[in-house]
Amino acid sequence: MSPRPAIIIVTGVLLTRDPGEILIACRRGKPPLAGKWEFPGGKVEPGEDPRHALRRECREEIGCEVEVGDIYETIFHRTERGDILLLFYLARIVHGEPQALDHSALAWVTPQQMREYDLLEPDRPLIDRFITKFPKFADHGR
Repeated sequence: MSPRPAIIIVTGVLLTRDPGEILIACRRGKPPLAGKWEFPGGKVEPGEDPRHALRRECREEIGCEVEVGDIYETIFHRTERGDILLLFYLARIVHGEPQALDHSALAWVTPQQMREYDLLEPDRPLIDRFITKFPKFADHGR
């Protein structure tokens, strides 16, 4: 049996200028993932630093420059196609206004409002964590 491929995904927990909200994005494309909500981010390219990958993905997906802080959470998720390690970083927008460049829609939501959105399965565990302890961005860990 050959080993399952492992994919590293970086996602940003983007905090607004008005504390208490997080940016989520609605996927476009083909079912079953189309219409599901997720945090902005994407795959780390071979040899790429995860923080650099998150900055690149945010430029590509939402048209913003972000400052990446500490890792907020890591989640391992097993799928039929392979294993995924998600690295959730705290990040904040330092330039630009988010646009749905690679998604069908964007929404700024509170942790409580997140339950109303159909989040991707690997992202769902963060809702309870956000409700019990909302993240704060710190200017360290870069």
